[in-house]
Amino acid sequence: MKHHFIDLLDRESGYWEMVPNRDRYTYELENASGESGELKIVTIGSKDRGWERIFSLPMLQELTLHEPSKDQLSALHKLRTIKRLRITHARVNNIDFVENLGDLEEIVLEYVSGFSDLSPLGSLDSLRAFHSENLRAVTNFSGLGGLNSLRYLSIYGTVDARQSVEKFEFLRDLPNLEFLSLFQVANKTSFPALIPITRLEKLKKIKIPRNEFPVEEYALLEAALPHVKGAAWKPCMRQADSRVPYPRDEIIALLPESVVTELNLQDIFISPDGQKWINDPKTEWYEFLGKGAGRIKCSNKQSARKCAEFAERYQVMKEGAKIILDTHLTRHSRGTR
Repeated sequence: MKHHFIDLLDRESGYWEMVPNRDRYTYELENASGESGELKIVTIGSKDRGWERIFSLPMLQELTLHEPSKDQLSALHKLRTIKRLRITHARVNNIDFVENLGDLEEIVLEYVSGFSDLSPLGSLDSLRAFHSENLRAVTNFSGLGGLNSLRYLSIYGTVDARQSVEKFEFLRDLPNLEFLSLFQVANKTSFPALIPITRLEKLKKIKIPRNEFPVEEYALLEAALPHVKGAAWKPCMRQADSRVPYPRDEIIALLPESVVTELNLQDIFISPDGQKWINDPKTEWYEFLGKGAGRIKCSNKQSARKCAEFAERYQVMKEGAKIILDTHLTRHSRGTR
């Protein structure tokens, strides 16, 4: 069965060379064209015959194992020069097979179940980017600690299965991390659970949905990371459950897509076919920042007052977060003496 995935990797700053998910089938080994000596990117799965041919590809740099067999996984240690590895829909007892892949720079694990220990990744001195999605048995990410080369990390669950994370202390051991994304995670630590993020001195960007954690965690990050992209959130965000076509008699409807994009008109959405859309006023809400914080209809007479009150409380939270950060820094400094 072919799975058609969207590309969840943030490619903005060049952390990834791996081909997008949707293109994996372009590189199926059985359909590969050209001489074996020229193949650099390959996709194989359990149903592929003659898959052992990958060991005779001198230029192979990227491998996708889609629904792989146990034999394919156990033979991975032979590919010591590959730089990019994606494993999708597999069940394994452990991931020891990556330990000898010392040249690996990028790894994606999607729907890989049955194992709980990430420590084999710690031996990969060249690993700069790691994306995980729905690792059902993994709850402890401390195995990533000590990966000094790691610059990009994304930990994703799915709508139907959140990714459990016992605690985020492991982030302290990733001194060169520049990008962090968390999505659909089940946090097991009480506030301030995300304080280890504030100690990442080289962090440049974070991606965390506005309803992923309690609002106090967002106040903490915003207070601590004023220069980090993505570390600022609006206390109240106008959202809509549906959209309607942009009125054709308005001048913006006549503008080319490139012009609308350049103007950065945030209330206008452009579909792949070029049509312009706006939020349906009948379905608009003000969504409050934070998990379970609630929302109020824009048409509600109390909406403006409720948003102003929430924004005021959020500002108080940020001031309180600064005290927490100062106290934490003082304790941490004492502990390192």
